[in-house]
This record gives sequence, C-alpha cells and structure tokens, in this order.
Amino acid sequence: MVGVVLQAQYAEGGGAVVVASRQRPGGRPESVGGARVALGLVSAAVAIALCAVLVDRFVLGAEWWQVRHTVTAEPVTPLSETGPPPGPLAVGWEQTTSAHPGSVAGHDGVAYAVAQGQVVTASGRGLDVRDARTGAPRWSYRRSGWTLLGWTSTRSRLIAHFQRDGDRTDRLLVAFDALSGGLLWRREGERPAAVSRTTLRWPAGSDVLLATDEPRRTLFGLSAVTGNRVWRVPLPRGCRLFEGGARPSDGRESLAALALECAGGDRDSRLLAVDPATGAVRWNRALGSPESPEVSMLDGVTLASDGTALRAFNDRGEHFAVWKGDSVCGDAMCQAVLAAGRLVIVHHPDGEKRGVTRMEARRLSSGKVDWERDVPAYAALAQAGGRVFALRPRLSERLLPAGVDIVEPGDGRTTTAPAPFSLNTDLPGARPWLAAAGGLLYAAVPQAAPRPDGAARLVALRGGLTGAGPAELGGVPVADWPDACSLLEKADLAAAHMAGHVAEPVRAGAGTLRLPRAVSCTYKPPKKERKGKGKDEPKDPEGNRRESPEPAPSGSPGSVSPTVSVSATPSASGPAGTTGPDTAVGSISVSVRWVARTDHAASRMLDALQATQAQARKRRDIRADEAYEIGPTAGMIALRVRRYVVVVEAERPAGAAARLARSIAYRLNNPS
Repeated sequence: MVGVVLQAQYAEGGGAVVVASRQRPGGRPESVGGARVALGLVSAAVAIALCAVLVDRFVLGAEWWQVRHTVTAEPVTPLSETGPPPGPLAVGWEQTTSAHPGSVAGHDGVAYAVAQGQVVTASGRGLDVRDARTGAPRWSYRRSGWTLLGWTSTRSRLIAHFQRDGDRTDRLLVAFDALSGGLLWRREGERPAAVSRTTLRWPAGSDVLLATDEPRRTLFGLSAVTGNRVWRVPLPRGCRLFEGGARPSDGRESLAALALECAGGDRDSRLLAVDPATGAVRWNRALGSPESPEVSMLDGVTLASDGTALRAFNDRGEHFAVWKGDSVCGDAMCQAVLAAGRLVIVHHPDGEKRGVTRMEARRLSSGKVDWERDVPAYAALAQAGGRVFALRPRLSERLLPAGVDIVEPGDGRTTTAPAPFSLNTDLPGARPWLAAAGGLLYAAVPQAAPRPDGAARLVALRGGLTGAGPAELGGVPVADWPDACSLLEKADLAAAHMAGHVAEPVRAGAGTLRLPRAVSCTYKPPKKERKGKGKDEPKDPEGNRRESPEPAPSGSPGSVSPTVSVSATPSASGPAGTTGPDTAVGSISVSVRWVARTDHAASRMLDALQATQAQARKRRDIRADEAYEIGPTAGMIALRVRRYVVVVEAERPAGAAARLARSIAYRLNNPS
C-alpha cells in the first residue's frame, strides 16, 4: 500500500509550505520518471504528426500561395461571324506567350480558342483570357508547382486540368465561369479522356466533360456544374483510349469522337462517337491502321487520319469521303473548314509528286467535288462570313512575310495579302492557328525567341489602309521596290575580293502579281573557277539557277540557320577549321525581302524575322537603322534601312557579309 505523507517545510519568509509525496510501504519513494518520459514522447509524436498534417493542408496544399487567380466583372461583347475584308492587313493587338518546359514531355505547347467575345490562351503555365476585340486582360489562373495539361469548355463553363510537377498521380480539375473567371468547383484525382497534345483540349458538351479511369477502359461523364459523375460507359471489350496522342479526340456540344486502341482481330484502331449528355454510343467505326489517329470535328463532319487514309464521317457515322495515301495529311492533321455548305480541305494527293498540296471543296449534300486546285502548303484554315481564310508560310518563296489567302468557297477564287509577321512551321511549341470573328483575323505562330524555350505569338489582324500599290504588297507601289542587283557596285565587290563575280538576278511575285525588278541577286565566281557546280544547283520557281535556298527561319533551337555560300575554290589553308589565311571566295546573295509602307512596319518585320531564328545577335556596326547577325557565324546579315529589309549572305571570305551589308546600307541611305 502506498501512503501519502505530508511534510511541513518552512520557506525563507517563515511561512510553512505543505508538500505531498508518494511513498511505498516502508518509506521508499515511488519511481515515476519512466512513465512521464514515455508520455512526453507520445505527446511529442502526436504533436509533430498533427503539425505535419496542418502544414501539408494549410501551407503546402494551400491555395493562397500556389494560385494566382484574377477575375473580372466587366461585360463582354459577342463577336459577329465575319472576318476582315480582302485587302491589306494591319495589327490590331498582339500577345506573346512563353513556352512552359514542364515536367511532362510533349505538353509544352500553347493553344488558342475564340469564343463568347474572348480569346483563351492555354499553356503549361495556366489560362489567360482576353477581350477578343482589344486584347485587354479579363481573367487568368495559374498554379505554382503545377502544369496545365489540358482544358475544355462547354456552354458557359471552362475547365482546366492540372498535374503536380513530379507526381503524375496528383491531378486536379478546376472549373470556372467562362466570362468572369469565377471559381465554380475543384475535383481531385479525375483523369480527362484523351487530351490532345496539339490543342491541349479534350471533349466536352451539353454541360458534361468526359473523363476516364487509370486503365483507360471506361468513360465517365462529369457534370460541368458540380464536378460529380453523371454517367458511366465501359469501352468495347479489348479497347482502350489512346494516351499521349497528338490529337486523339475532338468534340462539339452534341457529339464527341474518341480514338480507341484495340487488341485482337485486325488490331486496327477505331473511332467511337458518343453523346456527351448521356454517354450513349452514336456509332463505332474501324479505321485502317493500329496507329493513333488524328481526329478533327466540324459541325456535322468528323475527320480521322490514321496514316493510311483521311476519312470523313457524317453524324450518322457514314463515310462521307476518303482520301487515300500514307502521307495525305503530312506530319499534322489536314486543315479543313465548313463554308457555304461545302467541306473545304487541304491535303497531299496520293500519286502526285512530293510536295504537291491541293485544296478542294466538296458538297456536304451530295459528296460532289465542286472545284480543286493546287495551293501552297497552308499552315492553318479558318472560315467566317462565307469566306475561307488560309495562312501560307510565305507570301512568296523569296519574300519575308507570311501570307493570307481569302478563298471563295463557291469557286475557289483567291485574293492574297501579306501578313505582318514571319512564319516558320518547323519550330516547336505552338502549331500555327487561325480563327476569324468580329471583323478580325486571329493568327498564332511559333517563335524561337525568347531563347532557348521559345514562345507563341498571337496577332489580331484587322483590315488595313489601302495604298497606292497593290494589296499583295501591302499597298506599297511596285516602283518603290529597288533592284537587288543595283545595291552593290563594282567597287563594293572589288573591296570584298569579288570583282570577277557574275550577277544572276532572280524575280518573284505575290499572288498573281509579278515584281518587274529582281528581288534577289546572286553573285557567283566566273565559270572557270567553279567546280562541281551546275546541274545540281537549286532553281527558283522561274527555273533560274540560284545559289541560295530560301533563307527561311531556322529550325528548332540549337539548329543552324541555312547559309548559302559554297566555296567555289579550295581554301589555300585546306578544309574549314584548319589554321592559315582564308583566301577562298564563294558566292554571295543580296535579297530585298520586304518594302513596308512605314519605317515602323519594316522594323516589325525585321523583328519577326530574328524572332524565328535559333540564333540571332544584334550588329551595331553595320550603319543601318537595325541589323542582326543570323546563325552561328557572321555569314548572314539581315538589316533594315528606313522601309527596306535586306538580307546579305556571304560565308567567305570571313567578314564579307558585314562589309557588303555596310555598302548596301550606304546605298539605301544615299540613293543616286
């Protein structure tokens, strides 16, 4: 038995303090230190665990520091279904979005859409929504430490799909009011069905968005209003959704189409069409290849390209048309729009020589082809107001700007105008994109700058002022274009050790217009000095031999910009890279790439050129208004003097391009 003993102790002030202590029988005190230590350790562990949970929930997982979310209460004006009229184009507003090299490979692109008077920009960084007329910001949403992998919209709601960097299992759907950006709901763990790497979109319609499970063998419908599941449909036995395809699905409000990867039998992929509202299967069709097809959906027509053919289906799943060929669409989905009751489509016809591109218009009612003709390799199509707008990578092979063709769907008549930007379809990131609404034409093109990750540039184009010259030249009179062969004189060539070079002019045109003066001039050594030249030299569109290929924008970052000169005579010091004086003299090229209406417009065009180059450095010693050195060496100089943009290419002797560029700048500043 343990007793309690009261002991009286006297404090310093003389008062008595009573102390109680526990003792065992016989007066021995009880040991309580071990129990107290154990209890303390347990309490500390519980406190640490609780703190960890609270930190994870209210700090690491908190929205207040991860999210940057802006909203708006400003109304927006709907856009009419019209584009700009034929004629010159001018920049209304523009926006540049940097690429986001996130942790998920293949999801570093930038995608756009125009709807409800707004332009939506989706990238790995998040969403940015702007007024489609003015470009003014409306609302945006970003999450630090997360990457946006996809987005979709239905009616008045927009939903974004985020994945935490470094953890593929941590997924989040966030729903917004499409006009204000107000947050509607968040749902963790759901997996969107067949997100496209090209458009970053997945199907949704009738206020329902499509999701799937981890094995990708079941479809779910999620309410865009609440985020809850409203229906469940298992996929056909042995089939599952493709994962990571360039464009494995598409949809509109009343129908969604998804590509299926199927095992057994012929193993060909299939195309499944479902009603987003109920999940009911509308039709299920076999394609011709096991590869992941690219799917595009228009109003009443579904297109699927699987590497063996391009197939068009109507809403009942019946074949509308088939274009056979393993390269009928090239490396991307065929561009197509619906206009005036016709399917207008661009493809590479099977059996034709490589590089041939054809546009055709096919009636929806009968399937009859109304017209077809060979066209440039259009990078994007759009339609509005009964017209088709087509983005061509180059206005002309020898000229700098991209071009916009306005096509009449009834007969294929075309008018052409220059676009105030340059386009390189080989750059990674954003695919070229086009949309027309509200009297504006929206174009998105990839850029190499800011390097090394690149960006996408969105430009809203309106009808420009007509000038004294033709629309194909942006209103600039033909007489304002100088002769490229007159920009260098004999003394300039002699100073560069090229006195004996022979000038070969090359002319060009834009649309149906032909420029009377040479836009490019290639200076070649005398024939007796040329070795290995002749039949293998490239030719321009007129059949004239030319030394330089079109100095198109360079490829992906890190690639070498094309240069033109090939040494005509062996170097006295041997192969390139050895020591000793460089006495070889090669061919040179001088090209008038553009003549703008104003100095400012010319400056924008030169900036567009350098922005599409993997390597570009400013040169301040050329005595031009602006100048850039293009590529890894000093063999290409692009310069602007007032309204003129000129490119000089000369690889040898070293420094020749810069010397000749100074001479050209002097001639343009001091016309005779």
